[in-house]
Amino acid sequence: MSSQSAGNAVPDTQIGLSNEEIQLLRGAQQVVAANGSTSSRAASRASSQGLLMLDSSSLTALGRHFDRVMQHIQQQLESLMEQSHIVTLHVYDRAGNLIDNADAEIARYHDIMRQIDELELDFDRIAHIRDIVRDFRRRAEELERELERSSGSSSRRHGHGHRSHGHSSRHRA
Repeated sequence: MSSQSAGNAVPDTQIGLSNEEIQLLRGAQQVVAANGSTSSRAASRASSQGLLMLDSSSLTALGRHFDRVMQHIQQQLESLMEQSHIVTLHVYDRAGNLIDNADAEIARYHDIMRQIDELELDFDRIAHIRDIVRDFRRRAEELERELERSSGSSSRRHGHGHRSHGHSSRHRA
């Protein structure tokens, strides 16, 4: 490297960059050099020696390169942010659908529970009525048996035979 280009260069480790940023700077200088101008080749040699060329054409080329990289990064960010927004909307839609479905299922569950309560109440009422009917049937059968006994004993006393009416009291409800 000539003494003039060395005078127009500064060590890249002394311009306030982190190690990662220095690596990015050196990579960018190599990309700019690959695009071909004379100053770019000088910048590439300086980069390989850990120097940043301070001439205006090298810095302009490097600045344009960083502008393109930043524009590309910005486009990627915008695309990712749009995708993130779409995913968020889908999640909200699905969550909304889940909530709507859950609300519908809860309403269905409450309706089922109401029907169960009604059926249990009907069951208890019917069981109570059935027990009363059984009790009346038992009493009616007892009365019929007593009547048969009493009519059977009075017909024997009076000489009347016992007549069957063709049906049994057991079949009555």
